[in-house]
Amino acid sequence: MFNQILGLVAGGMVIFASLPQIIKIIKTKRTEDISLPMYILQNIGIFLWVVFGIVTHQWSVAVTNGIFQVLTLTILYLKIKHG
Repeated sequence: MFNQILGLVAGGMVIFASLPQIIKIIKTKRTEDISLPMYILQNIGIFLWVVFGIVTHQWSVAVTNGIFQVLTLTILYLKIKHG
């Protein structure tokens, strides 16, 4: 039980850490300082963490990374849209 709580807290912190970046991009529409290859690789890695969490029944890993995936895909989309 402690492991699941710890995983949810850690995942929550990672999720909230990406929100300021998304908000800044939406407000400024500027993405030139964001690395496209890094966000592509990061999304692949996060997807693999989601799969790992599902396969190993570690739901805190799967759920938090699933949410984080949505946020990083949002940044990736905005990077592609705004250049």
